[in-house]
Amino acid sequence: MPESGHRGSFVIPAIQGGTLKNIKIMEVKKYQYYAGGVWRDAEGGRTFDDLEPYSGKVYAKIAAGSRKDMKIAIDAAAAAFPAWAATTPAERADLLFKAAAIIKRRKAEIAEILAKETGSTITFATFQGELLATTLEKGAAWAYDNKGEVLQSNVPGSFSIGVRRPLGVVTSFTPWNGASILSWRTVISPLVAGNTVVVKPSEFAPVSAGLMIAEIAHEAGFPPGVINVVTHAPGDAAGLADEIFENANVKVINLIGGVKTAKYLAERAAKTLKRTVFELGGYNPMIILDDVDVDEAVKAATFGAFFHQGQICMNTRKIIVQRKIYDEFLGKFIARTKSLPYGDPEDHKTIIGPLIHEGAIKTSDERVKDAVSKGAKVVAGGYAEGPIYFPTILIDVPYEAIASNEETFGPLVIVEPVDTAEEAIAVANRTSYGLVSSIFTRDTYKGFELAPKILHGVVNVNSPTVNEETHAPMGGVKESGWGRTGPHSIEDFTDLIWINARSTPGQYPF
Repeated sequence: MPESGHRGSFVIPAIQGGTLKNIKIMEVKKYQYYAGGVWRDAEGGRTFDDLEPYSGKVYAKIAAGSRKDMKIAIDAAAAAFPAWAATTPAERADLLFKAAAIIKRRKAEIAEILAKETGSTITFATFQGELLATTLEKGAAWAYDNKGEVLQSNVPGSFSIGVRRPLGVVTSFTPWNGASILSWRTVISPLVAGNTVVVKPSEFAPVSAGLMIAEIAHEAGFPPGVINVVTHAPGDAAGLADEIFENANVKVINLIGGVKTAKYLAERAAKTLKRTVFELGGYNPMIILDDVDVDEAVKAATFGAFFHQGQICMNTRKIIVQRKIYDEFLGKFIARTKSLPYGDPEDHKTIIGPLIHEGAIKTSDERVKDAVSKGAKVVAGGYAEGPIYFPTILIDVPYEAIASNEETFGPLVIVEPVDTAEEAIAVANRTSYGLVSSIFTRDTYKGFELAPKILHGVVNVNSPTVNEETHAPMGGVKESGWGRTGPHSIEDFTDLIWINARSTPGQYPF
């Protein structure tokens, strides 16, 4: 939180045309980290600059937390756990409803923060706020989904039940992309299950992916220590991670992020048998059969591939088209892609905003050059202008090209022809990922018949890969992680305890 409240400004006088005129200049906001219901300076008062992707300007000064700061937060969460675990579903639900009301009231402000800090277009940023409020309201009902069951017993006079018990402290690693909705998603399920949470947001979106959670939780009245947020400077995550993995109070590592990070976390978690819940990236195929309305398929493909500049785990990475309509689809897809407006994310007309940082631009460019060096052709985009990487379509891409089998977190998509639906399924499954996929066909029954053959956690029939509902079991298979979102995630953050009571004397062998 800023030392002096919300994003501030000061006014200085200036002489213009012989008259005194006030000029409004924005201050750079300063944020502390949040632990135990208190805003705190990082150890040593250290801070780092949080930069705007589009302008490159300093958006905010952020507390650069240390291992000591992470321990303070974890200890606060552990101290708060017994009382929070004992709260009723109604009490937890009430706080989530209060948080949702705050988000609705601050919707415009949150959208502006997302646009400035993460490069999200203002349209997507506004949508995130609306979806987040709905998610919190629906999440309130999940507090009542922490259900047990009555078990049948073979022993006369026995009453046997299974009940779910919260685990303790959950540490949530939150992402910079879709920062508002995805970050809260790592918090809601653990909370309604009765756990306390420590959020470690991405250093590329510390406000949107963490500190806004703390502000809203504080205003809503969550008890001290139930929600904590510790930020850190780029390159400083290792010290915080050491505390997370070595602190016995931490029971679950909860990540929305990349495969490389997940493998590192899983390896370290295994040493102390901490539970892990991972929602990871995806190499998401879109299959287009030759009976479709091509114009509608083009619309869905453009949205799926380039929404949020291709920086969402659900973005379409490969479009697999039956050969009969391949040329028609490709021509229309290229034309629509080249027409997408780009520029300032705060301009309501903008569809393609900036990538999150220079490293993301470099990666996209390297993937394109690698594919071209191996025989691929660029038919749209393939270059950057400042922080904007233009929507890029590749064809004739060999499988050995990195872009053909690795997720490129940018506006890059491959279009590939196939002869049959069976061949399309085989191409779709030729990846180590398994998050989301889609099939387009006029024959919905055929779509449902083919869907189970695609090895992904989510298969959309006649919907783009970017498609989600709050109450649905979103999550991946293979290297796209494990665990599910929404009410289905309660079991990821609880233990099932068997309680057996006998009302009759026992019979024993000795």
